[in-house]
Amino acid sequence: MTTILSQSKPISFTTSEFFQNPYPFYEKLRSYHPIYRGNLLKNPGWYITGYQEVLTILKDTRFQNRMPLPQTSKKYEQLKNIQNNMMVFKNQPDHKRLRFLVSNVFTPRMVERLRPDIQETVNDLLQQVTHQKSMDVISDFAFPLASLVIAKIVGVPKEDLQQFREWTVSLIQTIDFTRSRKVLDNGNQITIILRNYFKELITKRKENPEDDLISRLIKEEQEGDRLTDEELLATCILIVIAGHETTVNLISNSILTLLNHPHQMKLLKENPTLIEQAVEEFLRYESPTQMLARVASEDIEINQTLIKKGEQVYLLLGAANRDPSQFADAHVLDLTRNPNPHLAFGHGTHFCLGAPLARLEAQIAIQTFLQQIDHPKLLSSDLSWRKLIGFRSLNELQIIF
Repeated sequence: MTTILSQSKPISFTTSEFFQNPYPFYEKLRSYHPIYRGNLLKNPGWYITGYQEVLTILKDTRFQNRMPLPQTSKKYEQLKNIQNNMMVFKNQPDHKRLRFLVSNVFTPRMVERLRPDIQETVNDLLQQVTHQKSMDVISDFAFPLASLVIAKIVGVPKEDLQQFREWTVSLIQTIDFTRSRKVLDNGNQITIILRNYFKELITKRKENPEDDLISRLIKEEQEGDRLTDEELLATCILIVIAGHETTVNLISNSILTLLNHPHQMKLLKENPTLIEQAVEEFLRYESPTQMLARVASEDIEINQTLIKKGEQVYLLLGAANRDPSQFADAHVLDLTRNPNPHLAFGHGTHFCLGAPLARLEAQIAIQTFLQQIDHPKLLSSDLSWRKLIGFRSLNELQIIF
């Protein structure tokens, strides 16, 4: 990968400094231009760090989703085929059709009905660690919470959850910009396992429907327009992966942010009604998804810059959400910030379908954590971040209390 040379330090997406704290790198990139053409990644393209520019592109359907793997790829056939059928990588009209079918089932009302279950799960998980006086926020709390909730929604048996964590971690790497051939090989093998797993589960639900997402999607198939078998498989895999990754990152990043801002933590603890605003600020301040990719379907001019047909566009959500031209004191955590039009869940037709669930889980998890965990502190200030460019994700978050 090539770096941008400057008079001070070069900008690179592969240094340990970047993974620890990408925001100074985003600022340096924006100082050149909010729409910057470079070759920081394997495929040269435009790096968009300005809020208005990112928002404009997200709203413009001429900037299309691109498939993570080249369509000519034969080596990773199973992984490619699953990704081809995932709603998140579709363009119109296929995206609209798929989203309509899934959103008929995955509704805000369905999410709200989960509130008592989420609260009970959060209480149980915290109860299990209170006597230890220490915990890993990810493996003891954020991951099992996200897993149990998504398992209940989709219909995955509890005993399979740990395996799903390993699968999810591997598959997220296959769509990140740091991926290697080894990661893709591994992802292809895991895709085969996941396909077989969900094929068996779907067959069971066709014979004996239950009150879960798979059963409802199968029913949706039978009434008018339908998901193909491949689309149903891809949707199940996507929901499990997305339901884990975004929510785990949101909860763990939020708790880390509070530990690093004790005055804001005290404010939220004393004013629990701030929780909804607080979660929106966590989403802005440490966005779980940091980068999205698009490709121009025709020549398009954005902010007096011509992006030509076929050129890659990298939308740096983490940069846009800290753009000082949009947010006052953009690098300051302010849990009372209002309005807060962050782009952490995207915007427009591809706005994250799981946003209501991620928000609800985070609100309950963080508020209950503050109520039940006394005087939490980082075990060490030396944090280990996963080497991902598209996601802001910790390996672990060890705390004492």
